[in-house]
Amino acid sequence: MMKKVLYTVLFLFLCSVSVSFAQRRNQAAKPAVKTAVETAPKEATPVPVDTVKKAKVKIKTPPKDGFSVRMDIDSNVMVPFADVREEDVYYSKRVWRELDLRDTINSVLKAENAKLIDVLLEAISNEELTAYSPKDTTAGKILEDNDSFKIALTANQALQSARGVVEGEADAVTGKVAAPTLRRLRSDEFLKYRIKEDWILDVKRSIFEPRIVGIAPMKMVEGNWQPVFWIYFDDARELLSKQRLTNPLNDASQLTFDDFFVRRLFSSYIVKETNPANKNIVDILGQTDPKDTRKLYESERIKKSISDYEQSLWEY
Repeated sequence: MMKKVLYTVLFLFLCSVSVSFAQRRNQAAKPAVKTAVETAPKEATPVPVDTVKKAKVKIKTPPKDGFSVRMDIDSNVMVPFADVREEDVYYSKRVWRELDLRDTINSVLKAENAKLIDVLLEAISNEELTAYSPKDTTAGKILEDNDSFKIALTANQALQSARGVVEGEADAVTGKVAAPTLRRLRSDEFLKYRIKEDWILDVKRSIFEPRIVGIAPMKMVEGNWQPVFWIYFDDARELLSKQRLTNPLNDASQLTFDDFFVRRLFSSYIVKETNPANKNIVDILGQTDPKDTRKLYESERIKKSISDYEQSLWEY
């Protein structure tokens, strides 16, 4: 009887322990109950109006225009001429050449988006380049083809010489004459350029080479081609080396106007050489018929004389 009572008490004790353990386990597994403050939705942070507008604007980068046209210049480094001392110049020959832009080779100088005359006039207008008068009026007489770079022109004077001037009309009531105005620039008028250059023999470097001294745009004046102003080439080289030249043979070419002249990519003919009378070929031969080829023969003769002198420097 006593054993039954003990077994009963032990059984009841084990049952109470198991029930208590199960209750504690269920309480630990239940999630914590959030308070009303915690469960309340948070207020949205106000977004500035400008930020919303900017988010709606979609920045679109323009597409690259392929590889066929390159307007930039990879290198603006101008290769300077080598220094030449006067005592090292054993031989020197000065000639004047003319480039005709109607020639296919020279037509790149009047390309639609890269005209040499526009580059020069823009630099002169901005006073980045100095133009010199093609006429000498200091002695009271006008000498054509004055290219000694002695008389500097102002920007306005150079533009007047290149573009021309339209005389002002008189007012019908007051009779006062209006001030003259500049004509509109017509780039197609400048179809020729004159180059003044020296062929020198530098005995120190043992090199026979040409050096361009000056360049002058020309236009038709009273039936004759006349230079409108002269540009000292050394002063213009830095400017010309930053202007890309249109190359019809290669759209990816990085040739500049400076390369065109320094590398002698142009076609030209000689119109004058140093002579006691200081006359050009046409003046020496007289006014001839345009179909007369004597001036071309004379030009080729001068070219050959320079070439023959260069060949005579070699020893075999």
